[in-house]
Amino acid sequence: MAGFDTFAMVDWSGGNDRGPRPCADAIWACVARRGGATGRPVYLRNRALAEDWLIRLIEAERAAGRRLMIGFDFPFGYPRGFAAALTGRADPLALWDWFAARVSDAPKANNRFDLAAEINRRFGGRGPFWGNGLKRDIAGLPRTKRDYRNPFPDRRLAERQPQTRGSFTLWQMSGAGAVGGQVIMGLPVLARLRHRFTGAVAAWPYEALTAPVALVEIWPSLTLGRGPEGMIRDAWQVQQVAGDLAARPEAELARLLDVTAPEEGWILGLDPRLAAGGA
Repeated sequence: MAGFDTFAMVDWSGGNDRGPRPCADAIWACVARRGGATGRPVYLRNRALAEDWLIRLIEAERAAGRRLMIGFDFPFGYPRGFAAALTGRADPLALWDWFAARVSDAPKANNRFDLAAEINRRFGGRGPFWGNGLKRDIAGLPRTKRDYRNPFPDRRLAERQPQTRGSFTLWQMSGAGAVGGQVIMGLPVLARLRHRFTGAVAAWPYEALTAPVALVEIWPSLTLGRGPEGMIRDAWQVQQVAGDLAARPEAELARLLDVTAPEEGWILGLDPRLAAGGA
């Protein structure tokens, strides 16, 4: 289950192209190798560039015969019941494909708010998503929670643990710290990586980690603070998490990966025994 040689951590973004100058609230990535040095954080100004970077990384690591773990700082699954209600199957990977087929993404624009509203309209138009970050109104997507109704649990089991206090609900689409847009814009990329490298990429904790590449969910705030003064927090966090995982004993990493959480997913670093409550 363990035996990874390379660890690449990615801080994701649901927003538009952030421009050529490295900045916060953008996509950052960092690579570390077991027994080697941790690389410098890489700034990726939009998702198209980030996806290309991921493809090239996977190709290079496979060609070198190294096992690769890629961590992303957004949830891989939704609260129980959502996948089945939307796709007809309680299968988070079917949900990945559902989003991949419907998300429209370009460096300067995407349809994440409109898609959230479309989903809401299937369930009455007042939830599960909320938070319209655009100037124009969108029918079915409440700007606030005043008239909000959510037919699904507000949080996953992983986000109801004491260690994850302060995490945001997946349903919030706008506002400081909101992760709803990151998930909608991130799952299609994961789906495409799985299909592009069929049989070579496994999604944790949904699939057995026997493939050369593993996609895992991380939450840097689980173990890290704000970081040193003068360094972009996102860049520092991916560097720290990559280095930490590369330095962990393989037995400890294998224990953390031994999780049963078939629908909602799990955050790497949380006690795996807690996930049994949502299995």
